Amino acid sequence: MTFDPSRGLHAPADKMAPHLTALRVDHLPDAVRQSSALGWPYREADWRFAFDLGSGFAAEVDGRLVATAMWWPYGETHASVGMIIVDPGMQGRGLGRALMGQLLRETSNRTVFLNSTQEGLPLYTQLGFVARGQVFQHQAVLPAETVLAPTPAGVRPIQAGDGERVRRLDLAATGMDRTALLDALFGAGTTMVIDRGVGVSAYACAREFGHGVVIGPVVATGASSAADAMDLIAALAGRARGRFLRIDVTESSGLSAWLTDIGLPCVGHAVPMVRDTQARPIDADVGVRLFALSNQSFG
Repeated sequence: MTFDPSRGLHAPADKMAPHLTALRVDHLPDAVRQSSALGWPYREADWRFAFDLGSGFAAEVDGRLVATAMWWPYGETHASVGMIIVDPGMQGRGLGRALMGQLLRETSNRTVFLNSTQEGLPLYTQLGFVARGQVFQHQAVLPAETVLAPTPAGVRPIQAGDGERVRRLDLAATGMDRTALLDALFGAGTTMVIDRGVGVSAYACAREFGHGVVIGPVVATGASSAADAMDLIAALAGRARGRFLRIDVTESSGLSAWLTDIGLPCVGHAVPMVRDTQARPIDADVGVRLFALSNQSFG
């Protein structure tokens, strides 16, 4: 039996046929089991963090969750999509395409971003997404005895008055209004900034995620932006020694080899893709750079 996307959110007459519905909070325990079966390390807390920031769709068979997809709005013009998971036993029936169709109808005329696996590239290409470089996934248990460079002057925890400057840096680096995401990240973990007396010029976040800690986003500006990004990552990594640590860096960051050198090898990559129905430019400031993602779903 093949799923008929034209049925949309209406339950099929055959209760054993998949149908789409809005993703609900009571789906999340089953979503954890579904993602774990595919080797994705999401905890229920990670699903809840994503759920509270966005919305999505689920596919059910006789009340059983068999697929998910989510999206997150960034202002009025952009969005990211992710958490697109289809139960292995239900693959090949058009569920992924149906879920993406619902997401793209929901996001309307926004510019939409995602990070694709190799397996997802054909579908997303058919849906109008265009590949843009690579994202490198680095992770490992960072040994407790790992020696990192001393934290340089100017690196400090975020303070109450820094929030607006950090939001402006992020907007300049991404071209998107990610205020809701940043506010959630500030509350969920640790944010460090660089301030050498003339205002914040870089920031990085770290939070509990998956098997341990994830670092990201990391944004920096100026001639020393790469060095500043490394200083922030090292400061946050130093707090996570002895724990599982993950960071997803952009190809343009140039940090992949350095991360391997400090004990965080590259274990895989994703392909960033964008679908822009209005050919709207991303007004990112080339002088402000995004070095690491918050994760592959949020970007």
